[in-house]
Amino acid sequence: MVASLAVNRKAGRPGKSRTPHEQRLPRLTTPMVREGGRLRPAGWDEALERAATGFSDVISRHGPESFGMFSCSKATNEMNYAAQKFIRAVIGSNNIDSCNRT
Repeated sequence: MVASLAVNRKAGRPGKSRTPHEQRLPRLTTPMVREGGRLRPAGWDEALERAATGFSDVISRHGPESFGMFSCSKATNEMNYAAQKFIRAVIGSNNIDSCNRT
């Protein structure tokens, strides 16, 4: 049974049934920031500062209810809890949903 599963897993067009980890796609190893319409590598402090500034700008211009967040039902309970705490306590919005219905 195990041998048949291994054979079936390799069946089909190459790349079609493989996960991204098996495809060995190139991955980002450093944060990227957009400057002048182009992406460039940046440090973590700069990238997080820009993200926080962007969140603050949107909240000040459009209010906290302009934010929304999707959380994944396949994530851990702890991860979903952290997501809802972040959107409610930090951002100030109740617009959070998960894909638990699917």
